[in-house]
Amino acid sequence: MMVGLIWTVQVVHYPLFSRVGEDVFVAYHERHMKLILRLLFLPALAETVTAVLLLLYRPSGVSDIQVWTGLVLLVSIWCSTFVVQVPEHRNLTGGFKKDRFQILVRSNWFRTAVWTARGIVALWMIDTATG
Repeated sequence: MMVGLIWTVQVVHYPLFSRVGEDVFVAYHERHMKLILRLLFLPALAETVTAVLLLLYRPSGVSDIQVWTGLVLLVSIWCSTFVVQVPEHRNLTGGFKKDRFQILVRSNWFRTAVWTARGIVALWMIDTATG
């Protein structure tokens, strides 16, 4: 789910930010933030909890390298989120700023790539666990 969500944000939502119009951007951005958080919160929590649980209860056939790779990718995503994306969204709360928007979109490609890699690692774990 998280891979699909990040691609939807990157390819659909963020491009629409620049087309909303300055007169309604603040309301649009605020609504985006509230709705995306509602959609994101439980799956992100579940992803984090399961990443930690995999350290403690690794299924047969799943290697330490798979579990640790998945966890390192997740930590990278959270670091990027709180160090880059959250501050850039805060920069946009007062109105559309093209330079801040471009930083948000460009930097989010990192999260998109890392979440995609994490999805591949998850599929790899499922494949090796189910043999």
